[in-house]
Amino acid sequence: MAKQANAPVPGTYQIDTGTASLERDHYGDSSWLLRVNGVQSSHVDLNDPLRLDFEYMRWMAAAINQWPAGPAPYRRILHLGGGACSMARWAAAKYPDSRQVVVELDGKLATYVREWFDLPKAPLLRIRVGDAAEVTPTLTDATRDIIIRDVFAGNKTPARVSSKEFATQIKRVLDPDGLYLANCGDTSKLEEVRRESQILSEVFELVAMISDPAMFKGRRSGNVVFAASQRPFENLAALERDLRMDALPAQFRAV
Repeated sequence: MAKQANAPVPGTYQIDTGTASLERDHYGDSSWLLRVNGVQSSHVDLNDPLRLDFEYMRWMAAAINQWPAGPAPYRRILHLGGGACSMARWAAAKYPDSRQVVVELDGKLATYVREWFDLPKAPLLRIRVGDAAEVTPTLTDATRDIIIRDVFAGNKTPARVSSKEFATQIKRVLDPDGLYLANCGDTSKLEEVRRESQILSEVFELVAMISDPAMFKGRRSGNVVFAASQRPFENLAALERDLRMDALPAQFRAV
C-alpha cells in the first residue's frame, strides 16, 4: 500500500502551546499515542476509528450509544478539547450522518491532527480553533444534542471550564433533550470530583458519575466522567450492562 502524503511520523513537534509527541502503539502498526507537553492526550487507530483505547472515552461512547438524542444515526455533537479527535473519529464512524464541531485551543496541533489522522471533512467535522471557555458563550441556544468536554491544562481541568458559569452556558447550548459528558481528572482524594459534582447539580436536573470502583473508593488517581442532563437515561439498564462489560468495568452513580 502506498504511503499517504501526510502519514504520521513518530517524533516531537512544536505546537502553539508547547510540544506534541507522536509515538507508535506497540500493540498495533496502525495505532498512535499523542502526548501534549509530556501528558498522554489521545490514542488513535487509523484502521479502526471505533477502537477507543482510553477507558473514559469508552465510557463516554457507551453513554452516547444509550442516549436517544435525535433520530439515530444523527447527532449534533460539540467537542470541547480536541487532541487527536479520537471521540470525533469514533462518532463519525458510529453515526456517519452527524454534524460535529471540535473546539481546539492549539491551532498548530489541529493542523497536524487533520494531516495525520484522516478526519472527515466539513460540514461533517469542523475544527474551530479557540478557547472552549470563550467559544461556548458565542454558540446558539439549543443547538447540540451531545457536548463532550475533555479540556486539560497539563493534567488538570482548567477552572474556566468547570465553573458554574460555564455549566450554565453548556445547559443553554444543549438541546433540552441533550447530554453533557465531562471528563474530570482527579487524585485519589476526589476533591475536584466533589467540587464539580456540586456545581453540576446546581445547574442540571440530573447528574451522574461514571468510573471504576477503585476510583470511586479513592484508591487511585484517574478519570471520572460526569453525565448531566435535563432528562433521565431511558436505557439505564443497558448502559449499566455496557459499562460492566468494559475492559475496565465501570459503574454509573447518580449524584
